[in-house]
Amino acid sequence: MRNIRIGDYLVEQKLITQEQLMEVLAKQKEPENTGKRFGEMVVELGFISEISLSKALAAKLRVPYVDLGNIDIDEDAVRRIPESLARKYTVIAISIQGRRLTVATDDPINFNILEDIKMQTGMDTIQVLATKSAINKAIGNMYSMENVDDVLASVNQFRDEEEEDDSKDRIESAPIVKLATTIVENSFRADATDIHIEPFKTYTRIRIRVNGDLVELMNVSNVVHNALTTRLKLISGMNIAEKRVPQDGRFTQVVDGTTLDVRVSSLPMVHGEKIVIRILSTGNIALRKITDLGMSDYNYQLFESMIKCPHGVILVTGPTGSGKTTTLYAALGELAKPNVNVITVEDPVEKAIDGINQVQVNSKTGMTFAAALRSILRQDPDIVMIGEMRDSETADIGIRAAITGHLVLSTLHTNDAASTIVRLIDMGVASYMVATSLIGVIAQRLVKVLCPKCKTQRFSDEDENKLMKLDDVYTPIPVFEAQGCPECNNTGYRGRTAIHEIIHCTAGISTIIARNGSKEEIEEKAKENGTKLLRDNVSELVQKGVTSMDELVRVTYAV
Repeated sequence: MRNIRIGDYLVEQKLITQEQLMEVLAKQKEPENTGKRFGEMVVELGFISEISLSKALAAKLRVPYVDLGNIDIDEDAVRRIPESLARKYTVIAISIQGRRLTVATDDPINFNILEDIKMQTGMDTIQVLATKSAINKAIGNMYSMENVDDVLASVNQFRDEEEEDDSKDRIESAPIVKLATTIVENSFRADATDIHIEPFKTYTRIRIRVNGDLVELMNVSNVVHNALTTRLKLISGMNIAEKRVPQDGRFTQVVDGTTLDVRVSSLPMVHGEKIVIRILSTGNIALRKITDLGMSDYNYQLFESMIKCPHGVILVTGPTGSGKTTTLYAALGELAKPNVNVITVEDPVEKAIDGINQVQVNSKTGMTFAAALRSILRQDPDIVMIGEMRDSETADIGIRAAITGHLVLSTLHTNDAASTIVRLIDMGVASYMVATSLIGVIAQRLVKVLCPKCKTQRFSDEDENKLMKLDDVYTPIPVFEAQGCPECNNTGYRGRTAIHEIIHCTAGISTIIARNGSKEEIEEKAKENGTKLLRDNVSELVQKGVTSMDELVRVTYAV
């Protein structure tokens, strides 16, 4: 068993097929893949997930597999291995037992690693196996706080003597470069989506958006603000001499082995320029599948039946930051086959996807959504994705494209699924065209998930039972609320999940749309057909202990 090659072992365990094995071996021989291990290639080609590969490798080599995201790593153990060595070999020490150091690695058959660690630490090592990305993330998290202290100490020595001294040479000075890099690194490790660098009279506040809320990351002296903003503008391709008008730019940065696509926006404020940075993961992180969107079984079946339709319009709605683009990309990932021409029009293109033709909107050159759409329809598309139906012209072209035999996916900013249909008609699209072309509407929100380590149980009161729409509002039921612990940075929540409200435009609903029926009529008919509203979905999550009553009120109060 131990001598069998890993590729043959994966075939034997039915984790990959013989054809996939041959394809990986052929790819390995290509010049650009020289030096890549079989495991890296099979994951890169998408034949198996990194976790499944690691578990199979652990079983084959009889080495324990560990999920680094769910274990407590001993800081004292981590410090035994210098960061440079940890990064060189992609290893992290996780615990100490007497004179033995337990080390997580993704390459357990490389005995040179163990020898080097033994020489460095003077301790015997016990190997456990973990995924490369999990080890890189753990290295980033465990060593990062020491780095922040060092960077801030060196930045405090940096003095911005004169405004004119914001020269390129000055900005390339080590402390400012390190500070800019460290801010992006630590924000990514904290699972942040945005970074706000805000200038005030005596200090600059740096906050990050985690799980939809802004959390303070650090404060720095206001004397370094100009240098920091100039550094960020420089690397993102903005004009560093222009400080009076808003600008946009972007750059890429590699953090813990993941390439980040970073979008930067500057806005002049009273005390200097405010910089907002949006962090987007690039193609290194696989697209979410539609099974990973957090849909209930009923909603998933509805969604799956909708995307099987050969032509028509599917709309995803919700406020900014509710995961609409993620849902659209998941649908595209399912639909993009070699025999299908998929074209998207986006502003901006958030994620480059192999096999899909993506168009970037640029209003300065006249490449608007409407102009791009007209051209796209002459490019023989099967599926068209419009980033957003912003105006009546875009909506009209999108609906007409669906009627002429294309599948059109798009987003709209509305509160719920039923009001989306009414909004389309208000935008000037004829009601009979909406009725004949609309396949369905998905309204969604993101709700925060309670931290499993510290959530506390209590019983609901009558008002809360009414909010949850329970049949018996007088009998208290167990619900959980956020508490806060080191595991969740004292927020009480870890991560988010989506809730969905899906209206499938069946014959009954199409009839109501064609005769300009009201939002209430559409909603009533949808409920008859089995649609679960956003409030129903989040109420289920509260009853299961996944989220809190506070989140139910926050997310669905206006709905």
